[in-house]
Amino acid sequence: MGNFIFSLNVTMPIFLVMVIGWVLRQTGMLDEHFVNVSNKFNFKVTLPFMVFRDLSSVDIRAEFDMRFVLFCAVATSICFWAIWGAAKLLLKDKSMRGAFVQASFRSSAAVMGLAFINNIYGVSAMGPMMIIGAVPLYNIYSVLVLTFEAEQEDNAKRDTAKLKSACVNIIRNPIIISIVLGVIVALIGIDFPTIIDKTINSVAQLATPLALIGLGAGFEGRKALAKIRPTLWASAIKLVIQPLVFLPLAVALGFSGEKIIAILIMLAAPATPSCYIMAKNMKNDGVLTASIIVMTTLLAAFTLTGWIFLLRSMGLI
Repeated sequence: MGNFIFSLNVTMPIFLVMVIGWVLRQTGMLDEHFVNVSNKFNFKVTLPFMVFRDLSSVDIRAEFDMRFVLFCAVATSICFWAIWGAAKLLLKDKSMRGAFVQASFRSSAAVMGLAFINNIYGVSAMGPMMIIGAVPLYNIYSVLVLTFEAEQEDNAKRDTAKLKSACVNIIRNPIIISIVLGVIVALIGIDFPTIIDKTINSVAQLATPLALIGLGAGFEGRKALAKIRPTLWASAIKLVIQPLVFLPLAVALGFSGEKIIAILIMLAAPATPSCYIMAKNMKNDGVLTASIIVMTTLLAAFTLTGWIFLLRSMGLI
């Protein structure tokens, strides 16, 4: 019961902030213009600030674990390519493929993951280590699939043009740039003055609540109901199938404690709100993406509780 309450305390506030955004949209306080502007602001400013803050504060030289980082990177890569391949074969509606793939493999590692790990272990270096292994690939693979599966005029591009566009989008991606800068600052060991630290932290703290408000305000319930089947499949992949495949492998490789929790979050946390922001900005299915984020956030309280109970029962955490 304690594990269930703990998971509820992590996931339900996130869901309720989305509900607040939806209610404000229904009352007319927020509109489509707000949703569009807030999504762009989050994508280009607040999320990069948050990722930079989290990475730049880690002593990478002391805490770096190549074996752990490689596991996170390889597991993320296998999940992405397997899901995209399956979507190509099984998802008949091409317009949904990019959104489906991104929301199925990409977890809320930076937003929910660090909060979850810190709630269990306090300050931990394994969360940022997981971010180094997974989050750059989250963004690179997301840009790739969203570029190749984008709607409207992008579908008319040849593969070479799409690949060039994907490379440009990856290089220009604000989150990827913030990851590179954060790692550089961490490696050099730059200690910013207090005034700079507080400024970065103030902007970074806007990322999660603003992203959730924008997601809730942009959620279209009736349209989402029409896409309930792919939403349920994506939720099953995100919350159950991925951890079912890779957690036993992680245990066999000897990962436990903070590392196994970080891997669990990477594999089984809800889809991140930045999925919605990127899907909307890259002309993919925002309705399906929002639906998957809402569904996985709701169900994660139950599935994460189950996984934590199992790991505790095995003496791994």
